[in-house]
Amino acid sequence: MINPKIEETWKNVLYEEFNSPYFEQLKQFLIDEKRHYVVFPPGGLIFNAFNLTPFNEVNVVIIGQDPYPNEGQAEGLCFSVPDGIELPRSLVNIYQEIADDLHITPPRSGSLARWAKQGVLLLNATLTVRAHAIGSHQNKGWERFTDRAISELSRQRDHVVFLLWGNYAKQKATLIDSTKHAILTAAHPSPLSAAKGFFGCRHFSKTNEILHQWGKKEIVW
Repeated sequence: MINPKIEETWKNVLYEEFNSPYFEQLKQFLIDEKRHYVVFPPGGLIFNAFNLTPFNEVNVVIIGQDPYPNEGQAEGLCFSVPDGIELPRSLVNIYQEIADDLHITPPRSGSLARWAKQGVLLLNATLTVRAHAIGSHQNKGWERFTDRAISELSRQRDHVVFLLWGNYAKQKATLIDSTKHAILTAAHPSPLSAAKGFFGCRHFSKTNEILHQWGKKEIVW
């Protein structure tokens, strides 16, 4: 039996996944990877998104694809980097949209832990990556695990806002019951696509409007 260090409400929700054969294979893959390569994020941060945002406190979900692959960047939260690390360009664009949408100046820190603690689940579809090798841990089992997390949020919870940026994230809409949740889609905030529909999406004000309508606390972006 695998007994991961993950927040208790999530451990209960995802119990079957941790005890599935594929997850044992994923664990062995990671052990082998770490023998030969550097893997990000550090082990204690792999489940950081879950640990900072318990299952019953999730009100917003943002879905990314991979952790950042360079030294010091990945902290287990999609689009987020620790304090003191230069902001990746996707995050620069996210902050630009926040500034334009809400007419505020975002903080200099690239850590989005402050969002996570307000109920924003910052979930990468793949939770680990080999250093400097984007996509290296895709199709090893993580996607099945994180899809289950999304599905259980959709099934067990009510009134969650899902922000799906880019074609990859938009595919996750099939896991979400749109009759009781809100799904907002836009282009990915990367420099390659931000001007094609991310800038001007106003997802941050729209999310707060929806949360307000549902009687929930708005996010301080």
